[in-house]
Amino acid sequence: MPYNVKSMYDRNYKKYVLIASTVAAFLTPFMSSSLNVALPTIGDELSMDAISLGWVQTAYLISIGALLLPFGRLADIFGRKRVFDYGILLFTASSLACAFSVSSSMLIVTRVIQGIGSAMIFGNSVAMLTSAYPPQERGKVLGINVAAVYFGLSVGPFLGGILTQQLGWRSILIASVLIGVIVSVISLWKIKQDWASSKGERFDLAGSIFYASALTLFMYGLTRLPELSGLWFILAALAVAGIFIKWSSSNSIPIINLTLFKHNRIFVVSNIVALISYSATFAISFLLSLYLQYTKGMPPQTAGFVLIAQPITQSIFSPLAGRLSDRYEPRVLASIGMGAIVIGLALFSQLSNDTMLAYIIPILAFMGFGYALFSSPNIHAVMGSVRESQQGIASATVSTMRQIGMTLSMAIVMLLFAVYIGRVQITPQHYDAFLNSVKTAFIVFACLCLAGVLASLMRGKVRGDIRR
Repeated sequence: MPYNVKSMYDRNYKKYVLIASTVAAFLTPFMSSSLNVALPTIGDELSMDAISLGWVQTAYLISIGALLLPFGRLADIFGRKRVFDYGILLFTASSLACAFSVSSSMLIVTRVIQGIGSAMIFGNSVAMLTSAYPPQERGKVLGINVAAVYFGLSVGPFLGGILTQQLGWRSILIASVLIGVIVSVISLWKIKQDWASSKGERFDLAGSIFYASALTLFMYGLTRLPELSGLWFILAALAVAGIFIKWSSSNSIPIINLTLFKHNRIFVVSNIVALISYSATFAISFLLSLYLQYTKGMPPQTAGFVLIAQPITQSIFSPLAGRLSDRYEPRVLASIGMGAIVIGLALFSQLSNDTMLAYIIPILAFMGFGYALFSSPNIHAVMGSVRESQQGIASATVSTMRQIGMTLSMAIVMLLFAVYIGRVQITPQHYDAFLNSVKTAFIVFACLCLAGVLASLMRGKVRGDIRR
């Protein structure tokens, strides 16, 4: 081990690792959820159709998903904090570039670069926490980390609505720049220790290229459906994936250790459950933001205020769920949480032009409680199922599942938009078609999440198998 065990949990650095990781965990969801509320305004200013609006989020998600694992491996070799620091700096710089976008193409390209910085952050923030804190404290700090994510989601719609309505959508990105500077200062000045559990090992560049190419082709292909070109991209992705698997099987130090997936049921199933969960839930705020502003005619500020009900509930209960996962079976907690989400999604499939806020807000709050019960225990199960030397890859893997799930969620929405609305701006004559696409999306998401509940229960008993 390239660092001694005593220094791993040095109290002089633990609190700063927690602060930097927590603020970073807040930053990216804050920015994304804020932009969700601003999308109608962005569409009007840059003349973007419904599908192009989806690309503002999807381009960002694809770049994160394709690069999380390579950056996780690089962090294990060269240092988790080092990669984290570079990621914060790149995210901050690209956020500034996004703020000065003058066309839809420029905005989408800078969102891709922003996604690269986010991949460097996401692939390492949880691994830094698990490296800095001993096993008996990890449930607590992971709960705090998850709470920060959903606090960002909580204040994002509300503050994003205010900023968009009062100062314009670009002010959201300027705010992200300021937060990024704060994280950089904390990490660069206060955290002097780094963790490189695989220091000196070789980086699998060819495997990383195969992996990133396969994932990018696949996710891009999904967003092109139902066009025939989407199918060709998916077939090309499967061919490259086959090459990647063959390469990794014969490589002594691959980007992904495939044996981790062959012999670790808890790890595999927990990642599959995360994939299903985010596929079923990520586009909810995107859809509701458009529904509240288009169908219900709300201004951005009011729509943002409505949307905070779900994430603020989750931010309140996530630390509790993290502590419960230290004592009780994560499988049970996660399954109950997903069950609550299924109920909420089914209720949202009944939205209409006349649906009242008294119906929408309690459902959002109920789903927030379900998210809290699911997220922390599921992450705890993933990180506890691998050895210390594999935690960088484990963190990047579960984050990759999250990003693929988010992209799948947006791909489903963009597919339904293409079927119901077409490549046009969402104007009053298209509101009925838009509402039908939203209701269909919630039905699809409810079915996906129900499958996630079954998968979560199938992972077996987690408590006795977690490696402490």
